Order: sequence, then structure tokens, then C-alpha cells
Amino acid sequence: MLKVGYIGLGLMGKSIARNILKAGFPLVVHNRSRAAVDELVAEGAAAAFSPREVAAQVDVVFTNLPDSPDVEQVVLGENGIIEGAHEGLIYVDNSTIKPAVARRIAERLAEKGVLALDAPVSGGDIGARDGTLTIMVGGEASALEKVMPVFKAMGKTVTHVGGAGAGQVAKAANQIMVAAQMVAMGELLVFAKKAGVDPRKVVDAIKGGAAQCWTLDVKPPRLFAGNRNPGFKAHMQLKDLKIILETAREYDIPVSGTEANTALFQQMIELGMGELDNSAVVGVIEKLAGVEIV
Repeated sequence: MLKVGYIGLGLMGKSIARNILKAGFPLVVHNRSRAAVDELVAEGAAAAFSPREVAAQVDVVFTNLPDSPDVEQVVLGENGIIEGAHEGLIYVDNSTIKPAVARRIAERLAEKGVLALDAPVSGGDIGARDGTLTIMVGGEASALEKVMPVFKAMGKTVTHVGGAGAGQVAKAANQIMVAAQMVAMGELLVFAKKAGVDPRKVVDAIKGGAAQCWTLDVKPPRLFAGNRNPGFKAHMQLKDLKIILETAREYDIPVSGTEANTALFQQMIELGMGELDNSAVVGVIEKLAGVEIV
């Protein structure tokens, strides 16, 4: 059985690591904050004190970190994964980062004989906890084949999209749709409310038709209950949108809808809502319309 390392035990990373451990894989964990490490050690994981130390003792090492510079530092920096590289090591990144950075990391690791997979995930904290994530994979098929048993402990859908960076392109495309759905949902809820119709009944009326989507199924009950706590934080949604815009500029791709949605999420951060759920973008629309949905 593969020995697995997991670095980055945040909102989703800790749940993913826990599911890997529950599936029976020997697990070594590392995180900047030690509380999450101690929690998983109490459940049977082993602790490491640097990315290098993790990589040196496992067959496959995962990262799940906030942004591109964080991943580059953990993988290529001092005491990084690259310094613990050994024959047969596979590196997997569950973070959402720039496709160009994923390709650069894969190239650097290849020089050390390490195969790399960029494997961002979708499904939020619920998917991470329940082991039902969607996993988008870029990199060598041979590496994916070896790591597939671990992926099956994490998610329900694993798709090999293409070579290095392809998983990150797929995740960026995913985030285009996610942001659009969150904004559209916020707009329709505020639209209904200000037009004098119960938004709860509007949701019931439309979610069985062409408007049906995961967002409309899952998010309105939370919002109507006054729950805007994060499953996926708004500031992370904004970070992903900025990745999309930067990549779009690189390839000269028109993304006018995403530009507009980015502006709304930027307003969220400016209004102090960055730690709320991405569905809480409805709060910006409420302020613009001068009405609250509940």
C-alpha cells in the first residue's frame, strides 16, 4: 500500500487527509499550524516538521495550499519537497493555482525524476468531508494510475484532462461556472424579493426546470436560514477568479462575464465579507438593491 504525505490541512485539506487515513493508507502530515497536525496524529497519522521531511518518507506527497506562491515555496523552496525527492516519488497538488505555475513545477520536479500531477478538486467542504470530490487531473497517465487508489478515497469522479497544467485549466473553467452561478443565484433572490415575491417560492418554482443546478439545490436553504458561514471562502473565490483573468490575458480569451463577477467578489472583500461563503456575494447585491432576502 502506498505511503502518503499530505501538506496543507486547511478547511478542505484536513478532511481529505482524514479520508485517506480512514481508507487505510499510512499517512504523514505537515501544516504550518500544528493544531490540525495534532488532531490527525491522534487519529493515527504521523507528523513531519517540513515538506522535505514528508517527501523523504512517502511514495506520494500531496499539497493543498492557498495560492501559487505558497505551492512554489513548499515544493521548490528551502526544505521543500524537491529537497526530499527520491526515486519513484509522485507529487500531487490539490490546490487551485495558475496553470503556468503547475507546468513550471512539473518541469522542475521532472529534473529530479519526480512525476507531478496537478489535481485540483471541486465540491467544497462538504465534498471533502464526505469523500465525494470531483478531481481534475493533469500530468502523466502512469502517475495517475499509481495514485488512483488514493484518489478513490477522496472523491467520486476522477478525470484525466491532459498533460501538466491541464487539471488547473479545468479547475479555472469550473470556477468560471461556480462564480456565475453564485452571482446569478444572488441576483434572482434579490430580484424576487424586491419585486414583491417570496424568493423561497421562486426557488421552489424554478429549481425543477432549466435553472436547476447544484448551487440552487444547496445554497438557498442556508442563506434563508441566515447561514453565510464558509464552505468555500469568498476571498478564495476571488483568488481563483484572478487566476482565470490572468490566464485569459495570457491566451487572449474574452471573459467579460467573469470580469463582472470578479468585480462583485472584489466588493465583498472591500465590505469585509471575505471570510464568508462565496454564496454570500448576495450580500453585495442586497446592498446595491437596498433590500435583504430575509
